[in-house]
Amino acid sequence: MKKLILLALLAIATSMQAQEAYNELRQKAKTTVNDPKANPVVKQISQFKLDALNYMAIKMREVMPDSSVTFLDKQAIAMDNFVNFYVEKLIESTKLPNVQQVKMIKMFMDISYSNPLFHDKDTELVLSYFNSQESMTRFSLDTDWRAAVAALAHLYYNKQ
Repeated sequence: MKKLILLALLAIATSMQAQEAYNELRQKAKTTVNDPKANPVVKQISQFKLDALNYMAIKMREVMPDSSVTFLDKQAIAMDNFVNFYVEKLIESTKLPNVQQVKMIKMFMDISYSNPLFHDKDTELVLSYFNSQESMTRFSLDTDWRAAVAALAHLYYNKQ
């Protein structure tokens, strides 16, 4: 009986931690978006993260109602890692010729687009950032972020 209670508490704690991670990322992005003193570029990146997190949660409730909060948490963390790595590479690429910068940006865009999670038919919404010339984060909202990070890792490790 004690083992069963311990397992139940562990499962609850794991779910709460997962939900906390998603909520923490969402709250951090929301705080930055609403901060009038935030750098406009950082604000724009945070707006994408907030929209991607909101989209992910809504679509998961619609399409995958039985999925766990751990799944949402892992997707949220992967999205955050993907975007942060992109920003890091974007900053590094400023020293490269324009052609190489564009090639790097398109590689990230392609990885995002080529790894859909929900296969959402609402392309206007899903590709709103992807198709926006003004957006720094030209990614699809309908991305399996864990698969995108894996594809990115594969490309970067094979380069070296």
